[in-house]
This record gives sequence, C-alpha cells and structure tokens, in this order.
Amino acid sequence: MSERFDAPEFGGFANNAVGSTGVNNPVSPASPFAADVPAERVDDAGGMFAEAGFVPEMETTDDDELGPLGGPVIAHNTKKRIAVIVGSVVALLLVVCALGILGAHMYYKDKAAPGVTIGGQNVAGKTSDELRQIVARQAKGSKIVLADADGHSVSAGLKDLGVTVDENQTVKNLMGVKRDNAFVEINPFSRRSVGLVGRTDSYVLNGYLNKHFAAEHDAAMPSSITFDGGKGVFVASEGHGGRIPRTAPVGRAIAAALSDPSDVRRAQVSYETIDMPISLDAAQQAAAEANKRFEHDIVVTDGDTGSVTVPHEVVASWIKPEADLLKGRISLDFDKPAISHYLNAEVPRQLNHDIVAQQDLVDHSGKVILTSVKGVNGVRVKDCDSVLDQIYDAVTDAQGVSVQIPADITKFDVKQTEVHTRVVVDKTKQTATVYQDDVAQKTFPVCTGKTGEYETPNGTFLIYLRYATQDMRTATRSGVVVTPGVNWVSYFNGGVAFHAAYWNPDGIAHGDAPGQGSHGCINMYDADARWIYENCPKGTLVEVVGSQPSGPVR
Repeated sequence: MSERFDAPEFGGFANNAVGSTGVNNPVSPASPFAADVPAERVDDAGGMFAEAGFVPEMETTDDDELGPLGGPVIAHNTKKRIAVIVGSVVALLLVVCALGILGAHMYYKDKAAPGVTIGGQNVAGKTSDELRQIVARQAKGSKIVLADADGHSVSAGLKDLGVTVDENQTVKNLMGVKRDNAFVEINPFSRRSVGLVGRTDSYVLNGYLNKHFAAEHDAAMPSSITFDGGKGVFVASEGHGGRIPRTAPVGRAIAAALSDPSDVRRAQVSYETIDMPISLDAAQQAAAEANKRFEHDIVVTDGDTGSVTVPHEVVASWIKPEADLLKGRISLDFDKPAISHYLNAEVPRQLNHDIVAQQDLVDHSGKVILTSVKGVNGVRVKDCDSVLDQIYDAVTDAQGVSVQIPADITKFDVKQTEVHTRVVVDKTKQTATVYQDDVAQKTFPVCTGKTGEYETPNGTFLIYLRYATQDMRTATRSGVVVTPGVNWVSYFNGGVAFHAAYWNPDGIAHGDAPGQGSHGCINMYDADARWIYENCPKGTLVEVVGSQPSGPVR
C-alpha cells in the first residue's frame, strides 16, 4: 500500500516521496528541477516515469544481484564464468604442449632427431652406438656397378674403390642435424637425409680400375710405392705406359653413393692411352719421404708404468700415397681416422690392466725377505682421442713424439706374510739348512753347480714346482742331456731344483762343486731330497748364499 508524506517546503520547493518501499524520491516531478532530468535517465533510476512523477513497485528476491541502481546482473556474471573456463582450458593446453616439447627435447638429447634418415633408413631415436652400427652396414652394403663398352662389368664396394668412410663424423652429422631450431628438431614431418662422410684414395682407385679393366699387357701403370714388411720401409716399383681407365665417371658415382647409400650406383668406364703416368724417380722420392716417419718413435704412455711404442708397420698403415697421374707425382696423405682407431682399440688393449696386490714375505721383525708377487696398479685409459692431434701432427711432420694419454690409476695394496720356514743353501759350506722361525732344524750335505758357467746363482727364491719323479732334461754345449728317473724334484729358480742325485754320491759327500758339481741344481742324497720334498711345499722360501769353493769342502 502506498503512502504519501507531505514534507515542509524549503525555499518554495516540495520534496515528495512515493513508493511501496517508503524510499524518498530524490527528485520529484513537481520540483522545478524535474524538467532538467531526461526521460531516459529517469527510466534508468529505478523505473521512474518523468511524466507520472512516481516510482512503480518492483518485486525482488534475496538471491538476485542488484546493479548500481538496483537492476539484476545475472547475464553479465554468466559471461564472466564462461570466459574464465575457456581461459583455463587454453592455459592447460599450453602447459601440456610446453611439457610435451620439453619432454621430447630431453628424450632426443642424446639421440637422432625425428625425421632423420640415412640411405632411406629412419634413424630417429637411435643412440651414437646404434648409429655407428647402421653407418657401418650402410658403408659395407653400398655398391657401384662398373661397366665398359666391351661388356665387361664388376660390382665394387666403397672399400674396393679406395673409399674410407669416417664413421665418427657421419654419426656426428646424424646427431647434429635439425638442432638449429627447437620446433623443427622434434617435428617428425620435417625430414632430413644425411649422407656418409668419406674420402677416396685415388691411388687405390686407380689400382682397382687397372686390375679389373686394363689388360696386363696394355695397361698403363704408374710407378708406385708400397711398404715392405720384411725390410720395414717403403720401396718404389717402376711402372710403364699404356691404356688406363678414366676415373672421373667412377668418382661421380662414388660421390652419389656417399650422398645416398640406399641405391646401387652405376658408372661407365672409358679409357685413354698415356705414357708412364708416374716416373720411377718420382716414386723413389715419395718412398724416401715416407720412410722419414720411421726415424723417430711414437710413444703413448699411461702416466704410470705402461707405454706403447707404435710399430713401424702400424705407422705405415697411416701413410696414404696419393697418385696424381696428371702431375706425374706421388704425394703423401695421412689417415687420421686410422690413427684414432688405433688409439681407441689397440692402446687400451695394451695399457689397461687390473690391479694386482703386492705379496711380500717378511721375517719375524717385519723385514721384507722377498716380494713373491709384484704389485701392479690398476689402469684404465680414457679419452683416447685427446692425443690424436699430437700424434697426427707428429706423423705429418715426420717427428717423434711421446704423449701421455689420460687414465684412471688405482694404487695397489701391499700384503705381508711372515715366513716361518726357509731353506738356506750355503755354497761356501756346500750345505742346505732348514730353518723354522730362524732356528736351524736340519742341515744336509749338498753339491751345487760346477765352477764356471754352471755355478748355482745366488738369490732369494720360492719353491714353485715339484715332481716325485721326473725325467730331467738339461741343455749343454753338446746338446740336451736326458737323465731318467730323478726323484724328489723341487724347482725354485727356473730350471734349478733340489733333487736326489744317485749318480753323484761322492760329489755330495765331499762337497766338491769345482770337480763334481751339477749343471746348477742342488744334488742331494735320496733321503735328504725326499725330506725337502715332503716338508717344504710350494711357496717355501729358498736363499742361496756364499761363494763358489775352490775345491772339496769336506
């Protein structure tokens, strides 16, 4: 129900309030200011009608949101919610994409990128080792069919034609392609084909073509150089004039095969007649230049005790004579991949070894009597190519060099074992005394090696081999002497042993080494040699001391 309140006049103006809610009307139509308020503004202000001068009743609920002037804003909030949802979905998709790209980069970090091929084979995701195997297969399987106008043809591999494929560089190229753009790198639809990296030895190529396409009687042969393993040097061989196959068409086929090893290539062989392509004098000069590489050694050390001196035949395999038929000369090139292969294959084989603990035999005071096993440090060489350039430069410049290759070295331990039993052979007295903890237990008469070249050598040794009975063989100036049925043999220094000497009782009785001495062994009575055999096992310490007597000592 509407109520009307009459307000007092202020300055001749009336303030009227109309409405079911009892809210004062800020501007009454009866006011002189009513004419200044546009109808649209009045409508906006809570639905007032300028002409009627009253505010209509409006039903509202507690759940409705009101605008600045009391109107509902439901549609506006719905649009805001939709915008927030759409924005969240887009942001989530961007995060997922970013994570996917990051994950792909991490996965392919040490692998060939998607879309990379060699010889038609997809190598995406392959590691360096896997790529190296693929490259080796591609190089081995690549073929070139050579044919001439006479109908003669032959199928040759790259190696046959003097092509050396650089597997390491090819693998680097496969791993490095597409890395310049982060998005292209992981895009499998962006494809890149990588070829083999190789070089052709024209000397080998000419030799192959002459062998298969030039008849021996009319083929032109350049003077050449080869390594003579028996002499250990390069030697020159004289050539002659005649017909030779042209190499240019074959060279183009080789280049195409390296670029794409998936297809079998073909080359037409043609001929030309020439004088002796390279003179004997030119070949001799080239041989002399190559042989300068043998005047100085190339040595690789491990920083410990190991070293490898590169053999001349290996150095020779690094030297590649290049025959320039047009200029009539032989130049020398040097095979860096072959040097790298030697460093990574042969050098570790010779320098790497496991750790060996040293075994020292000591007396009761701890003094070392004998090192039974010499200690060896563990060595593992690494980063072999770090010295590649030094060796390559030395070979190129015909200079010797000693390089230290990086290595992990593990120091050996020393283990000590106290000796309780030892046998002391005294040449001066011609006796053998067995000691237990430095206390003499038994002393036996003996006869040691004969004065001169057969004297028993002094030193400290260990019993290492024993026979109850043996046919002994002794090398003498007149030949090998065989003594059958020798009993109770205990070797302690190479071929020197304690043993029974049934043929020399008088020499043992008198200790007559000068007159009736052995070939170096310790002659004993049968019972005494048996006691040594039964009571002094392998590992028993033997000391030979004293000096050679001038005559019988007993």
